[in-house]
Amino acid sequence: MKVAHAKFVVSNTKVDQCPKSKIPEYAFIGRSNVGKSSLINMLCNQKKLAKTSSKPGKTQLINHFLINKKWHLVDLPGYGYARASKTEKKTFQKFIVDYFIKRKELVSAFLLIDIRHKPQPIDLDFLRWLGENLIPFSIIFTKADKIKEKEIEIKVSEYLDALMKDWDPLPKYFITSSEKRLGSEPLLNYIQEINQSIEKL
Repeated sequence: MKVAHAKFVVSNTKVDQCPKSKIPEYAFIGRSNVGKSSLINMLCNQKKLAKTSSKPGKTQLINHFLINKKWHLVDLPGYGYARASKTEKKTFQKFIVDYFIKRKELVSAFLLIDIRHKPQPIDLDFLRWLGENLIPFSIIFTKADKIKEKEIEIKVSEYLDALMKDWDPLPKYFITSSEKRLGSEPLLNYIQEINQSIEKL
């Protein structure tokens, strides 16, 4: 699938203010500074659709984008931003939880993970939470251009080994690099496959 049309729709902090259209939604979330905005821009073939910043914590709302006039890409705030106040963290946490629990149009979540780092408890805990709440998800490893090709397999294996403690079968995953435009085709094709299966229902 190629993205020929990508349009910003709305930003908000309340699930009941999300778009009323009944089209499939795919939510992208990850720790702050994981490269989420850059990945979204790569997938949508636009440089400034999602706002990027050198400072973590730029995304602070539920942002809906209409893709190819058929599905919504949802950009959620990053978690684990150390400089966010306790009040901000509680606010983010509440509307993120509300979104995942209440949003019926959500088809799947994509958890972004920086491939350079070892498995982090905060990510593993969030994956566990998604599973406990029966929310379908896949993993997107980002910033694959930042390490050598041989290291990619090692880092992914480390992560999969950590996941084996909780998951069988293991979650589907994608390896991406916004800098090198790596991984967009498999990811978009996966979304297209899901959309086509929904249309047949």
